[in-house]
Amino acid sequence: MKGLWKYLSPFAPDQSGAAAVLYGLGGIVVICDAGGCAGNICGFDEPRWFSGKRSAVFSAGLRDMDAILGRDDLLVRKVCAAAETVNAAFVALVGTPVPAVIGTDFKALCRMISRTLNIPALAVPTTGIGYYDDGMQAAYNALLPVLAQPETVVERGRAGVLGAVPLEMASPDEQQALMETLHGEGWKQVMLFDCREAYEQAGRNEKNFVVSPAALEGARYLYERFGTPYEVRYLGRPLPEDIRAAVTGKRVLVVHQQVTANAMAEAVRNAGAALVQTAGWFRTESSCIRPGHVQLKEEDDWCQLADNDNFDVILGDIYFKRALSHFHGLYVDVPHFAVSGRY
Repeated sequence: MKGLWKYLSPFAPDQSGAAAVLYGLGGIVVICDAGGCAGNICGFDEPRWFSGKRSAVFSAGLRDMDAILGRDDLLVRKVCAAAETVNAAFVALVGTPVPAVIGTDFKALCRMISRTLNIPALAVPTTGIGYYDDGMQAAYNALLPVLAQPETVVERGRAGVLGAVPLEMASPDEQQALMETLHGEGWKQVMLFDCREAYEQAGRNEKNFVVSPAALEGARYLYERFGTPYEVRYLGRPLPEDIRAAVTGKRVLVVHQQVTANAMAEAVRNAGAALVQTAGWFRTESSCIRPGHVQLKEEDDWCQLADNDNFDVILGDIYFKRALSHFHGLYVDVPHFAVSGRY
């Protein structure tokens, strides 16, 4: 039945993806909600919140009459009060279902805030309905034009990595792994776009690497503005040898975000798998989609594809397995934080 999900809980929503990109950039991040969305972001969708690396994330604290009457002046006053305690370089407003329903004019709010505080204010028009990767893309699209400085001098040996946020990672040390990979290839400086300076100095990068489909538009923007070439590439840990041995001669299904799924599918194919199929719930890009990729929308789509013995091995977040009572093969856990909130 369309819209009926009996086994799988909702994935990380678009406002969480936006907040993940904005995290730690030195700005005031305002989640335009009554309090629940901000709580979910900080409590469930952002592991850095408990790692010691803080970010100035605030809830707008919207109440019924505030939303109904559209009291923009109250929100502006709240942001200005927050700016008195936080030395912020910019303000970012992140949308949720409430402003999406009442049609909040984010552009007007940004103008009011910017004029009052004399710092850039930008809006990420998320709705709480899309998935996290929609929010990531919207955040990159909002941040890069505002923060990137008109830089013309390219630094040799400097690489940027777009899309490497915890929601896309399979393990807490995957960011370190991708940095080690690039350093091993001779890149002297690797920017993960997790600090404001990385955005301001984006024009200095000799090359950008894209590890998530959600960051591809951002890489295209930097190519158009600065001429920075980019490559869509998986930079995480390689597939373990025991998994390579287990897939030889087998029918394999890989479920993850597109860049990761493509890389694992290629590794499985090279290991001698008889058949390799990829599938995913999230954003796909025609420029790098694998032939035969299955785009999932409903829980029933997943059950029809995998709740049987059509595949011998499935690689994906173990959370998906709960819907597969009729699958009798080998299930290999490849965590996806945006799916299960775990590594």
